[in-house]
Amino acid sequence: MTGSEPAAARIDTTRPHPARVYDWFLGGKDNYPVDEELGRHIMGLDGTAKHVARTNRWFMQRVTRWLAREAGVRQYLDVGTGIPTEPNLHQVAQGVAPESRVVYADNDPIVLTHAEALLRSTPEGVTDYVQADVRDPDRILEQARRSLDFTRPVALSLVALTHFLGDEDRPHELVARLVDALPSGSYLVLSQLTADFDPVAVEQGVAMYAAGGVTLAPRTREEIVRFFDGLEPVEPGIVPLTDWHPELGVDESADENAVISLYGAVALKP
Repeated sequence: MTGSEPAAARIDTTRPHPARVYDWFLGGKDNYPVDEELGRHIMGLDGTAKHVARTNRWFMQRVTRWLAREAGVRQYLDVGTGIPTEPNLHQVAQGVAPESRVVYADNDPIVLTHAEALLRSTPEGVTDYVQADVRDPDRILEQARRSLDFTRPVALSLVALTHFLGDEDRPHELVARLVDALPSGSYLVLSQLTADFDPVAVEQGVAMYAAGGVTLAPRTREEIVRFFDGLEPVEPGIVPLTDWHPELGVDESADENAVISLYGAVALKP
């Protein structure tokens, strides 16, 4: 791995961070009491929260497997990557094509600290990390160009990220800015929280995150469609996470009773 930023930024342990709460849901140890406290509060309202987090992770693995095998993608830009949890995106991609090049981006210093230790590339490929916020897409693109060739297709992965952006952040414009920088033949991968399936539980989750100082913005399917303006959806289109090519899953312990309040989709830039 090559590092684009020093791991010197201060880690704020007084407020929960989405990446660390997500790490707690996945059974990781790279979180703080404030993150665990929020995670436990959410579990008290919705006992399926951990399963939802794992389902989102499985979606990422299936998509990456499809992109590497079926679409022949060899470059990936994963924004909002979170704390490394095996298998990571680069391990899935490089497991299919060892020459794959992957750039991760996140805004939490603890992610960078663990990324430096854990995100090891194959000798044939590249794994890099950028400490940057999705609200600064130009910085992400500038840093990513050190490792990725933007004249060749890139898969932009925004998995469980956009729902941490409020409408005031203009998320559709941020996504469009990133997609606009990609060449033809690139892909957008996105999963996003919705209240379409279980509005009461999602509303409670939004309130709980807000109490912890974290924005959580569920969106309707119609609002999520806008992220893919000008792109060509890959079948089966924008669907509940578990409906996106479940046949590509490996060792997934599905809970048929769990409501997974996220949509997921992949689309091609023509």
